[in-house]
Amino acid sequence: MKELKQINHYFLKYKFHFFGGILATIVAQFFSLVSPKLISKSIAAVEDYLKQNQTNPQAIKELLIENIFYISLAVLASGILTFLMRQTLIVMSRHVEFDMKNVVFKQYELLTQHFYKNNHTGDLMNRISEDVGRVRMYVGPAVMYTINTIIRFAIVIIYMAEVSPQLTLLTLLPLPILAYFIFKLSTSINKKSLAFQKNLSDLSSYSQEVFSGIRVVKSYSIENKIQSAFDVLSLKSNEKSLELAKTQAFFGPLMLLLIGISNLLVIALGSYMYINGSITKIAVIAEFIIYINMLVWPVTSIGWVSSLVQEAEASQKRINEFLKIEPEIQNNNAKPITIEGNITFHNVSLTYEDTNIKALDNVSFEIKKGETVAIIGRTGSGKSTLLSLLSRLYDPTEGYILVDGHNIIDINLENLRSSIGVVPQDAFLFSDTIKNNIKFGKENASDEEIVVAAKNADVHDNIIHFKEQYETLLGERGISLSGGQKQRVSIARALVNDHQILLLDDCLSAVDTETEEEILNNLETICQGKTTIIVSHRVSSAKNADKIFILDNGKIVQQGTHNQLISQEGYYAALYLKQISEKELL
Repeated sequence: MKELKQINHYFLKYKFHFFGGILATIVAQFFSLVSPKLISKSIAAVEDYLKQNQTNPQAIKELLIENIFYISLAVLASGILTFLMRQTLIVMSRHVEFDMKNVVFKQYELLTQHFYKNNHTGDLMNRISEDVGRVRMYVGPAVMYTINTIIRFAIVIIYMAEVSPQLTLLTLLPLPILAYFIFKLSTSINKKSLAFQKNLSDLSSYSQEVFSGIRVVKSYSIENKIQSAFDVLSLKSNEKSLELAKTQAFFGPLMLLLIGISNLLVIALGSYMYINGSITKIAVIAEFIIYINMLVWPVTSIGWVSSLVQEAEASQKRINEFLKIEPEIQNNNAKPITIEGNITFHNVSLTYEDTNIKALDNVSFEIKKGETVAIIGRTGSGKSTLLSLLSRLYDPTEGYILVDGHNIIDINLENLRSSIGVVPQDAFLFSDTIKNNIKFGKENASDEEIVVAAKNADVHDNIIHFKEQYETLLGERGISLSGGQKQRVSIARALVNDHQILLLDDCLSAVDTETEEEILNNLETICQGKTTIIVSHRVSSAKNADKIFILDNGKIVQQGTHNQLISQEGYYAALYLKQISEKELL
């Protein structure tokens, strides 16, 4: 139960539901236990009537009718209170589930790129859905039936002891045996539940990856290979599930066996005690049988509840593993400032923790407000890493970055990121309308602003030819659009908001040169007074920049304007000649 202690504060948060449910449970149990007493009195009255051989049955009839009336009222009251018990405790569990999913999701949002590099999406989804669902079963049904069982046991045993302490002791003898088997089975269930959840995460991760890359799967015609791999994972999941189910299957029969033994003990011992005079009324045996059968479900539920608790413990442990992670990028919650766009890199280096690759090595430069800077370099030279540092997806391992003279680490994180418009290299669009994808960066953007942004990104003409135009619903990750259209919608998303700093990470790679020229001309007008950094492999994207930095192996090896660099021997001049030759050939 150590892991489940993490959620105890929810019981205090929803104390009115929790304590209201307990109160309803206690009162419901008292009403439910009215029936055995009245039935016992009715049988005893009939027994006395038969022994005394009375000729006037009217009195016994009136007694039986009165008892039936009270039994009916008690059953009705118990039913209403049981309903209230479920409405309080089960509703509480749904509130807790809601809160937990939000807590887990918020933690996912806070965790850094390093975390997502080392964890599969399917596993993350499984923890926020399956694992949280299992914890809810503990907070709701498990807690409810535990309270119900404890209260019923306490009241029933007191009632039974009042009637016959000796018979009570003898009929409850199987319970210690039950407790022993529950302990052994619960330990086994905990281990098997943890193994099953881990395998289910592997299966979910694999499925999610295949669905995301279904184009590649079909292009390479490897459906059979993928199916075989899925079959292996699915078979393993099935084996783990069956192992868990087989262990859980012991509970039901074991409970029923022990309850059956208790019933036999009541009849056998009760009859013996009646014969030797220890019990004077047959009605006592009938009352005890009712009590024992009233304990059937609570006793049976012990196994089920124990199973729920063990599964919840295993799931909460998996959830806690993520909740305990401290994000590497911390927001200092400093007072927001007005960001103008002056940027300074001072001896900045970054080594990726997971691969130990040094992506940037002692990089220093300065960009003034309103300047447009282009960054050119081979694949893997550190271009995208540099942009990631500016938006604090990572922090430097050495050196520091200044924005308007403030160390970037000291700036309010939300303030910083809301001042930066980012167009990533791999354009990501959501399964929503084109309109909502563009206004993603500015929720209150007007239709006019959306259209202007689309025009500046040179995608408006494409959109208006769609049947639903801006209301066109995109497939997952924007699969309905071409690569170039996705990039341009992503650019429009960044342009719809008035960011002071704009980061364009090779976002024109999927468009033709004419479209690229159109977008760059639009950007030149839009970005007046804004600090713009363009990462590209094309000289055409960089030639009009105020400064151009050439990166190689994480270091700046050249810098200058277009005219300065083409007159120098080096990577930029060679790239320029190569791309000019290719254009002439076309």
